[in-house]
Amino acid sequence: MGKKSATRPYADNEAMAFSKHIRISAQKLNLVASLIRGLDCEKAISELTFSKRRIAQDVKKVLESAIANAENNHDLDVDRLYVAEAYVGRTMVMKRWRARARGRTGKILKPFSNLRVIVREREETA
Repeated sequence: MGKKSATRPYADNEAMAFSKHIRISAQKLNLVASLIRGLDCEKAISELTFSKRRIAQDVKKVLESAIANAENNHDLDVDRLYVAEAYVGRTMVMKRWRARARGRTGKILKPFSNLRVIVREREETA
């Protein structure tokens, strides 16, 4: 019997990579994701390589995964790829506490985020 195959949610000239539970807040991750939105993939990788932010290396891995998906799974031309979309979403929050004065506690929130990167092949210009 089996399950019916799902229709592909992206266009034929797109590829996607997704990373769950990245240990950083969505707000900080979105600052790095906004650096690469709309850039050519080669330029975006060099931007992330030389970024001083810690999370830039994780974003770079997701971007390289999306490029590899485009090349191997969808037969897209790597030289014409650009970052069409890069979204960030919130996921779980680990809750910890720290002892404070007079028997009270201080709340420590350790947020996690999701990242989805979609690369698209540019149209050929004549």
